[in-house]
Amino acid sequence: MPQPRTDHVDAAAAPHDEGYLDVGDGHLIYWEVHGVRGGKPAVVLHGGPGSGASPGWRDLFDLTTYRVVTFDQRGSGRSRPHASTPAVDLSTNTTHHLVKDIERLRQHLGVERWLVLGGSWGSTLALAYAEAHPESVSQMVLSSVVTTTHREVRWVTRDVGRFFPDEWARFRDGVTPPERDGDLTAAYHRLLMSPNPNVHEPAARRWCRWEDAHVRTHQDDPPDPRYEDPAFRLCFARLVTHYWTHAAWLADEALLRGANRLADIPAVLIHGRRDVSSPLDVPWQLAQAWEGSELVVVEHEGHRGGAATAAALVSATQRFAALG
Repeated sequence: MPQPRTDHVDAAAAPHDEGYLDVGDGHLIYWEVHGVRGGKPAVVLHGGPGSGASPGWRDLFDLTTYRVVTFDQRGSGRSRPHASTPAVDLSTNTTHHLVKDIERLRQHLGVERWLVLGGSWGSTLALAYAEAHPESVSQMVLSSVVTTTHREVRWVTRDVGRFFPDEWARFRDGVTPPERDGDLTAAYHRLLMSPNPNVHEPAARRWCRWEDAHVRTHQDDPPDPRYEDPAFRLCFARLVTHYWTHAAWLADEALLRGANRLADIPAVLIHGRRDVSSPLDVPWQLAQAWEGSELVVVEHEGHRGGAATAAALVSATQRFAALG
């Protein structure tokens, strides 16, 4: 993420509004608003699922121009109930629920249309939201673009192991022998949902260790420090496996086929050429089908991104700042 720019922007970075929104089904989602009260509206959709909205997202915007909304999706961050809690019910935590939450939050905050920015899983959610509510979206900025199809899930849990055979073997061996040749996502989800810490804690560690392996650009990159938090680790692993087991409750290629609904929405898609976690063909196909979109390929970065990816994101938000 880019460094904060000035003391004035640092002061503006503190939320000037925040709260919990009751979205039904027993869920309260935590939201914040940063930047200028009358500025250009934007909403950030974090990755994971389950990562929560980190403060670094706001550094992608000029907070003297934008009114930026960040929020924690169901079950993550400061939203309640948290997915790490015992006996948590995930049945009302689906893509379709999250799409409704975004629209309810827009209405709650009195926003007519907003720029939608999403990374990784957040790009899938952004596409699902925009295709359902194109009239609510002014522009889109997506990075590390995925559409969470069965093919992509198989790639990231099995096929990409050809690049990391040692790490993948340890990941595979975290489930019982009869399950190792089957659906690894479903097998891990079963372990993660166990109420027994002796079962779900080792599964969460193995899942997050595998995540760290395939999202790095370089294998000597430091591990993600968030995974040292047991609650974050379990929340993240539970929600990712929950969503991946169901391929985000979307028909395969549905988001690609629905790209025609986005023809009037300008967009920038930013993707690292070295992203082995989610290969470049996904955003490339999307850009081919999406009139008005631009694909920016960052040559030497991967799924986690870096300085060049952050610079491309800032460039995109700056470009769209003057548009309605």
